[in-house]
Amino acid sequence: MTGRRIRTTAAAVAAVLLGAAGCSSPSEGGGGSADTSYVVGIATEPETLSPLLGYGKDGNSKIFDGLLSRDADLTLTPALAAELPEASEDGLTYTYTLREDVAFSDGTPFTAADVVFTYETILDEDTNNPARGELDAIESVTAEGDHRVVFRLKYPYAAFPERTVLPIASEAVAGKQDVNTGAYNTEPVGTGPYVLTSWSRGEKLSFRANADYWGGEPEVEKLTMAVIDDDDIRATRLRSGDLDAAVLPPDLARTFADSDGRKIVEATSADFRGVTMPTENEVTGDRAVRRALDIATDRTAMVDNILDGAGRVAHGAVPTVSPWFAEGTERPHDPAEAEEILEQAGWEPGEDGVRVKDGRRAAFTLWYPAGDQVRQEHALAFAGDAKKIGVDITVESGTWEVIEPAMKEDAVLAGGGNPTDPDFDLYTLFHSDLAGDGFHNMARYANPAVDEKLEEGRRSADREVRKAAYDAVQRELRDDPGHIFLTHIDHVYVVSGDWENVTTQVEPHDHGLGAGPWWNIEDWRRGK
Repeated sequence: MTGRRIRTTAAAVAAVLLGAAGCSSPSEGGGGSADTSYVVGIATEPETLSPLLGYGKDGNSKIFDGLLSRDADLTLTPALAAELPEASEDGLTYTYTLREDVAFSDGTPFTAADVVFTYETILDEDTNNPARGELDAIESVTAEGDHRVVFRLKYPYAAFPERTVLPIASEAVAGKQDVNTGAYNTEPVGTGPYVLTSWSRGEKLSFRANADYWGGEPEVEKLTMAVIDDDDIRATRLRSGDLDAAVLPPDLARTFADSDGRKIVEATSADFRGVTMPTENEVTGDRAVRRALDIATDRTAMVDNILDGAGRVAHGAVPTVSPWFAEGTERPHDPAEAEEILEQAGWEPGEDGVRVKDGRRAAFTLWYPAGDQVRQEHALAFAGDAKKIGVDITVESGTWEVIEPAMKEDAVLAGGGNPTDPDFDLYTLFHSDLAGDGFHNMARYANPAVDEKLEEGRRSADREVRKAAYDAVQRELRDDPGHIFLTHIDHVYVVSGDWENVTTQVEPHDHGLGAGPWWNIEDWRRGK
């Protein structure tokens, strides 16, 4: 990418002073307003705004707070908790002392009862929270008075404090409703820096600053998240001044390099793009096909040509820059070896160039979500590499409502990634207990050796033991891939306005409401 570009990572979190263009609402046009509003273009919207059903589980939810939060370096810091938790020597008990000066946006005091209610409701099997398994380690959660909470675990789980960035819901409001269908899903009451004022599904979410926020009233008084799933339309609305900021693919962001009052901001991320290999498909279920495609893929070309260098090759869910990455699991780009693997497995070239085994062509369908340019380009590049070794991939686009029923047998250009702990990605992607569980283990991958080491890594409190376990998982996935990982992409944003303290974190896959340069928008201050 050329032109003016700011690159912010967890190691470089100095404030970015943005250009002098004023903020505006979508109806006002760009550059002319001096009010304290900000309009952001995002690609997706949540299905719910209730943390009881999974909203904001990784923090930065804006409407809510967790017991802990993460700073720019992803270091855990106290939020609703007054201090970091006290852990017992055996790693089975975590005690949190809570702040005493916090109220929900409706004025109701925040207490330990709200924490107990939130976690117990999520753990209830009747609650439709797809991330319930992330709290599997919890045996019980108990209030000791109004400002002390004790979690008791079934087994030592070193990553447990990371889970307590989960937002806390109001028992006084949500506790009186049906957790799955109640109004709290669209009219939430939280302790966070912003209060939802309206939500027009598929269009926008509007927020106002919480004047009584315990962390101090935000200077950005009005925040709008405009939901625009098409990359080109998002860029057009940003160029017209309809938006103050937006997430964009690298090539579209580059077109703003010489735009007055706007700058390009890149955030390093753990966000991967990869192809699921459904084990119930007779082609992708063949280990030889998976291994061949894994090394036939030219990941470097994808980083250079699709991401314009704004990313890194991916050899697994764990980024190569992570201390949890297993050295030696890098995939070579070796189409000749890929062809040899297929031939040894009985996949012979057919008359049309597509390999055949036992009368079955080496062909399958690969889906990507419509409007997602980056996934489309990854899918086409992957299909092009596959064609060179005799595998025919038909690339299709559709909505997630169309894609989800097809995931059992069709491949999907998937995304995901969390930068904090390897358990968060590897367990949900590959543990056989989660096979076919919604978007968990979409490929229905089952490998007893992987399951064993995933459990070992999850249940140990010893970092060295955990590192060895996750190294073993990554080596096993090199030899028996469940996904073909392609790239880890940098998130690229175009931003405007005279705000200071605009930074990014190392980001997860989710970069909508909670991640992006606006992850800490409650801390933005007007430029001098």
